[in-house]
Amino acid sequence: MSVSEVAHRPEHRGRAVKLWIALLALIAAGIGLAWAGTSPLRGETTASGLQIRTIEKGSGPFVQSVDGVMVEYEGRLTDGTVFDASQGRPVPMLAGQVIPGFAEALTKMQKGGRYRIRIPSKLAYGANPPQGAPIPPNADLDFDVHVVEVVPNAAMMMGGGAPGEGGAPQEAPQPQPQSQPQP
Repeated sequence: MSVSEVAHRPEHRGRAVKLWIALLALIAAGIGLAWAGTSPLRGETTASGLQIRTIEKGSGPFVQSVDGVMVEYEGRLTDGTVFDASQGRPVPMLAGQVIPGFAEALTKMQKGGRYRIRIPSKLAYGANPPQGAPIPPNADLDFDVHVVEVVPNAAMMMGGGAPGEGGAPQEAPQPQPQSQPQP
């Protein structure tokens, strides 16, 4: 019998295992890339629990607590019920004199940017929402915000100083009863 006639069984040991491992590695890499690619859609969650997602990036410096801002916004409960809106008209406010969650979110925004934020109840109105408002106790709040203009150091120009420096309150003022609360 010649060498060419001998039945020769090829060595295939471990080939199937290596193929499965490679396939699983490829799937894991795909999932990792998909996760990384969608991170702008997920936004960020701060240590306080505030969730903020940039819809359209702004420009310039980030808003500071002593800055004045002109914003267009719509506030909703998590079920989609709109409780307040600027109705396309920019509303002026001092960044350090709004509810704590809105103030924190503003410090992550820039002029011209559009953002979607979720404010946990503890950073909004907690168990004491404004009287007569459609906001139930302990409600998380969602906002779509467009920063139209930023006025640096507006609180200081108004004689308020920085929060904690005398003039401006350190906490958000208690809202006055009105038909629709502002952030």
